Amino acid sequence: MKITGNMNNPEINLEMDTLKAKANVARRADFFTISFEFPKLQKGDIRLSGYIFNKNPMTLKGDGALPDGTSFSWTANYKEAFVEPVKKADDTKYVLNVGPINYPFGSYGWTEAPKQERVLIRNATVWTNEAEGILQNTDVLIANGKILQIGKNLSTAGAKVVDGTGKHLTAGIIDEHSHIAISRGVNEGTQAVTSEVNIEDVLNSEDINIYRQLAGGVTTSQLLHGSANPIGGRSALIKLRWGKSPDEMLFEGADKFIKFALGENVKQSNWGDRQTTRFPQTRMGVEQVFVDAFTRAKEYERQWKEYRSNTKGAKLVPRRDLELDVLVEILNNKRFITCHSYVQSEINMLMHVADSMGFKVNTFTHILEGYKVADKMKERGIAASSFSDWWAYKVEVEDAIPYNGAIMHKLGVVTAFNSDDAEMARRLNQEAAKAIKYGDISEEDALKFVTLNPAKMLHIDNRVGSIKVGKDADIVLWNDHPLSIYAKPLQTYVDGIAYYDEARDNELREVIVKERARLIQKMLDAKNKGARTQKPALEVVPKFHCDHMYHFGGGLDDFIYNYYYHLNHGELNRH
Repeated sequence: MKITGNMNNPEINLEMDTLKAKANVARRADFFTISFEFPKLQKGDIRLSGYIFNKNPMTLKGDGALPDGTSFSWTANYKEAFVEPVKKADDTKYVLNVGPINYPFGSYGWTEAPKQERVLIRNATVWTNEAEGILQNTDVLIANGKILQIGKNLSTAGAKVVDGTGKHLTAGIIDEHSHIAISRGVNEGTQAVTSEVNIEDVLNSEDINIYRQLAGGVTTSQLLHGSANPIGGRSALIKLRWGKSPDEMLFEGADKFIKFALGENVKQSNWGDRQTTRFPQTRMGVEQVFVDAFTRAKEYERQWKEYRSNTKGAKLVPRRDLELDVLVEILNNKRFITCHSYVQSEINMLMHVADSMGFKVNTFTHILEGYKVADKMKERGIAASSFSDWWAYKVEVEDAIPYNGAIMHKLGVVTAFNSDDAEMARRLNQEAAKAIKYGDISEEDALKFVTLNPAKMLHIDNRVGSIKVGKDADIVLWNDHPLSIYAKPLQTYVDGIAYYDEARDNELREVIVKERARLIQKMLDAKNKGARTQKPALEVVPKFHCDHMYHFGGGLDDFIYNYYYHLNHGELNRH
């Protein structure tokens, strides 16, 4: 006896050897009647009446009568839960039709990898970011991934010619503080020091934000660990080589960086009442984390030096510590610090700790009170990567002013504007323009806030950040003045490869519409011919920021949690 359906209106099928029958059932409370027929055994209905005798495990009992009137008693004991057998798809009716494979495997991917070309951009307004300044009606020749020539009336021999008349050519935008292309979480917030973890290990080279930011003129991004810890994880510096593997996106030969953090996030003051167990919980605790960590790192380095200088002695090999290995790199100027910061007192604290412990802070990022400490930063050669005009989004930002970037720049601090946001990164040229409104910065210097200056603070200005013969051909051709809100990239080159081209983008939009229609028809055709189906799954892709402690697993619980997270943090407008 196989019982399916719901308890109020069950369906019952009976089998005996090769005989099968579907029964008529009537139920009222715990009492029911069942009738069915086995014609090959005896013509007429077999009738059962009975009741639920026991519910756990379920037992049914009752009386019955055969078609000839013979009566009997019967009992049915629960055996197992009924499982609907899976119907095997008739694959003979459906022929698999595989569409084209592209890289990355999704929208706007390449069916054939783009190649370096010899390209001559003619008659453009060229923003060099060098002593030559802005050059009118100038040609730029790129080949083999490098800027080969800059001048007027350059030879077109063997080159693909792009008309730059009325257009502007700049160096590619560099985002010093980004969290795109990171898979399954941006913070390892379980302990105060997590220098052993590395963003390079979790690069997601198929993140659509890579392509979107190429469409905004970005060519290089530093992907930072979050700000959950005073000493966070190591960062990844990438070129936005859309379609390449994670390893191929890394900026080869560049110096290595790490994320430090100060403020509300590291002491968990804004994370809710349950986040009160991890050290530190106060500002003095944050300072002590730095002192303790570098004290241990110095002792660790001393042990290794003694061991290596006396390898024939009886000393034991020091225990390897991956966290301290990284801190020793910092002490020896082999890895450099980008520090999340806001408040003057905390910035002063870390500069003091760095002075006393013998390491250097390379960059303060966010640093919305940088205008208060710019003189001290200048003395120590510390750069500033700030927001253009963010303020009032949490308590430690109350003293932020939109003139911050201009003041630091005028006091001699290398200053940049960053995004910390996947959407803002597509418009960093407009963020740079705000330095003109707030602080009367020149147009050339304002553009440097998102090109040459971040290149300097990332130690890659010998390769990118300006248009100069011999540098990498990471350049952007704009349809308008690059600091205008109307400006859009027409082409974005990385290593001389046009990873974004507006004309191709328009073609791809039509391809995507047709591919979506093809896939829908393919699914309908497969279903109609007996192929297996499944319900669509909810998939929500996060846009990480510094303080995000979660990742999406794709389920409804994750979606609900993160909805209320953003609701409480006022971030739904950005998601």
